[in-house]
Order: sequence, then C-alpha cells, then structure tokens
Amino acid sequence: MSTVRILISCAANFGWPLHQLDVKNAFLHGDLQEEVYMEIPPGFYKPDMAGKVCKLKKSLYDLKKSLQAWFDRFRRALCGMGYKQSNGDHTVFYRHSGHRIAVLAVYVNDIIITGDNEVEIKRMKENLIKEFEVKDLGQLKYFLGIEIARSPQGIVLSQRKYVLDFLNETGMLGCQPASTPIDPNHKLCANSGNSINKERYQRLVGRLIYLCHTRPDISYAVSVVSRYMHDPKSEHLNVVYRILRYLKSNSGKGLMFKSHGHLNVESYCDADWASYLDDRRSTSGYCVFVGGNLVSWRSKKQSLVSRSTTEAEYRAMSLVVSEMLWVRNLLSELNVLRNVPLRVWCDNKSAISIANNPVQHDRMKHVEIDRFFIKEKIDSGMIELNHVNSSGQVADCLTKGLGVKECNAACNKMGMIDIYHPS
Repeated sequence: MSTVRILISCAANFGWPLHQLDVKNAFLHGDLQEEVYMEIPPGFYKPDMAGKVCKLKKSLYDLKKSLQAWFDRFRRALCGMGYKQSNGDHTVFYRHSGHRIAVLAVYVNDIIITGDNEVEIKRMKENLIKEFEVKDLGQLKYFLGIEIARSPQGIVLSQRKYVLDFLNETGMLGCQPASTPIDPNHKLCANSGNSINKERYQRLVGRLIYLCHTRPDISYAVSVVSRYMHDPKSEHLNVVYRILRYLKSNSGKGLMFKSHGHLNVESYCDADWASYLDDRRSTSGYCVFVGGNLVSWRSKKQSLVSRSTTEAEYRAMSLVVSEMLWVRNLLSELNVLRNVPLRVWCDNKSAISIANNPVQHDRMKHVEIDRFFIKEKIDSGMIELNHVNSSGQVADCLTKGLGVKECNAACNKMGMIDIYHPS
C-alpha cells in the first residue's frame, strides 16, 4: 500500500490521471511449469474412470502456486510490451518514452495505471485486453476497499464504507463517540482484566489493522491492542471498543494528497522510551512524506530493550532511514526524484549530536551498528538530519496516546481531512 500511496502522491503533484483495470479469472491465466494432478471433479466421474486423475494445464484457485503462476504470466506479458519491472517493488512496471512515463501497479487482479504518456497508456490497455480478459473500470475510484475521490484540490483516500459496515456488524453504530483513539495515560499490560473470547478479539483487531491503510491516527492504538492477540483480556477489549467509538466520531476521515509542486522526501521519527510495562521495551514511530503527502508510517514495539532515550531514538531513526532509502530507490527508477538530500526530522538533540560527531565514544558502543549506518548516509550527503521541536513532531501520535488537542493537531499535520463532515 505504500507503493500505491507513492504513485497517488506523484499523480497529485504532476496532475497524472489514475486508471483502474480488473482482470477476470486472473488465476486461470497462469501457466503451470510443474506437473500437477487432481481428483476427478464430482459430476464428471464415470465407472470407467476408476483409478484415473486429471492433469492440470492451467492453475486453479486455491492452488498453492496459482498466484505465482499468474504473476509470472503477467510479468512476461508486460516485459514483452517493453516494460521494466521495478527492483524496489516487483508489482510495479514502468516504461520511459523520452521524458514521459507510464507506470502500472498490480495487486493480484486489480491494476492501477498512471503517468503522463497518454498514448502509451492507451496502447498498454489495448495490449492487456488482447492478452487477458480485462475490464476497464475507468478512473480510479475504489481500490481494495479504499475509496478514492479526486477534485481540483487534490485526491482523498478514505475507508468510510468499511468503517460504517464494521460499526454496524459490531453493534457500535449508535455508540457514544470518543474524541481520541486511546487514553493518554493508559497502563495496559498482559494481565489487565479477565480472559475473553480470543477468536472474536483477533477478528476485531485484524479488521482494525486493515483500516490503518488510510488511518494513521489509530496506528498506535492498534499496535498496542495487537500485542495481546495470543491472550487477550477484558481491558484490552475495552481499548478496542474505544477505537471503534473514536471511529464513530469521524468515520469519513482519510488522507488528502495535494499538489505541492515538488517530490521531495522527508520524514519524522520519534520514540517513547520504555513505554511497555511488560518488558520495558520502547516504541518506535515514523512517518514519511513524498511531495508533501504522507505515504508511509509505522508504530512498532522495538525488538530489544533500550538502555537510554538516545538508544531508543537511534533505533527509530534507523528504521525510518531504511524506509526512506527504499522510497528513494523506487522514485529513482521512475526518474521523478530530485537530486536533493532526504530530510529526517528528530526531536532528540542528543541523537542528532552523536550522529554528526565523528568521534565514537565508549558509552555509545551499544548502538554502534545503528550509529554507523546513519552516519554513513549523512557523510555521503544522502540524508540530512534536522531538529524539530516536540510541538512540531508529527510522529508523536505514533508512539503514545495524545490528548484531544494534540490528536487533532497531529491529524492536521498528517494531511487528514473528513470530506463527509458538514462544513
């Protein structure tokens, strides 16, 4: 989904059109490279067929290699049309014609096409229709449960229908709305409350995880409740209901992609030191902007215990630098990246000072790998590290619970709006 959001940010900044195609019976187009046999289907069996089986020539649904067979066939067809497969994301294909480009992204049988080469896009559609059974759905409006609305002001991604259906199925459509997704002073731990139905809890949290594709404002709260999927308690379920009550208050909120006239890459990273009461591990949070639009974010519990706030910040910084390098590689392949440093904003002055200090101190040996990884990118001029005040830290909402005022401010900084809200 990060790739899809990057392409949408490019379309918003450059005014590219967004087309959508759907491949009918996609898996049946796959060619099997191995010999696969199946039992004779019910209704076709005859007495003289005893001991016989069917040999498959095409892949079928539910076959383990059907997805791989379909994608391999699709890849060969596009490469035969002169397209190159991206190394940053293998589901992206592109073709340059002079200074113009056509880009295609595929997710199973759903295809998004964008670019500024209308002639090539038209030719690509015609070739795909000849090669596969393809339906042209026109302008991109609905993709994988995500609603896309486009206007002269920009492009909005939301999951309003998904949220309303979710609230209706859980009986929370008439609940009292909440102003924040999680209590800022929550003290959740593994033994908070009594045991509950694990399957129901996992189903609810799983649906919330999918909702995070367009709702970074609930990412931290969802990451907290997803920690207890193996043994949920009643207090954990109460937090899930709190998230649902928050969604009730702004079911149509989504990401706004505007044209900012550039495609610079910048990010914010933050860490909340020793925030988890069970094991005292820290929380990393980051968000990456491409062309002024939020395309990637993450709220994650760190894998190791950090012995200082600086170490926790370094782990978060290392995480976001890796993500930015991937974004940079993808944009470089599409030839849309300007030759400017990737800018990282951090609110910890100690981490910034150590990253820019050429001398390695003994007290920093416990973060040696992360330090050298970041310093190498700074010395090469690829990364530019800057300080930001805590009040301007966008990633703050990805590491801790916030109050009402701070939560609304974070949503505004991330470019979230509710186009369904009465003005």
